Amino acid sequence: MLKTTLLAGLSALALAAPALADITISDAYARSAGAMAKTGAAFFTIGNDGDAPDRLVAAHSEVARVTELHTHKDMGDGVVKMMPVPEGFEVPAHGTHALARGGDHVMFMGLDGPLEQGDTVTVTLTFETAGDITVEIPVDLERGAGEAMPQHHDH
Repeated sequence: MLKTTLLAGLSALALAAPALADITISDAYARSAGAMAKTGAAFFTIGNDGDAPDRLVAAHSEVARVTELHTHKDMGDGVVKMMPVPEGFEVPAHGTHALARGGDHVMFMGLDGPLEQGDTVTVTLTFETAGDITVEIPVDLERGAGEAMPQHHDH
């Protein structure tokens, strides 16, 4: 009887648990504009091998007073505005979502110190389904340095 009750209880728990998406983080790097910069950003590709979409809804890091999900939006007339994305970024089932310069990214505001080449930044990413995933992101101040960025920028 106890064995049957225990088995039934474990089965119920297994069925009640949400199906976790298989989230991976790849090609990650963080950078700032220079040693005196008060802001920085992290870029990476989120992969979802699961059968259901998931959504990155928040990020947290001890390297800055504020860590937010941001994007760039073309306001017209050559003006590009950076803005928070409180609803986060959807990652489709069996798909990817890239966080890249000039687009979606994790923004660090009020850096506690400089992001230096070769350091790592610990970032906890919060997903709706997969929950918290903590990643170590290398600082690469040279990567993307030659990439074109919007010319008129408003934050």
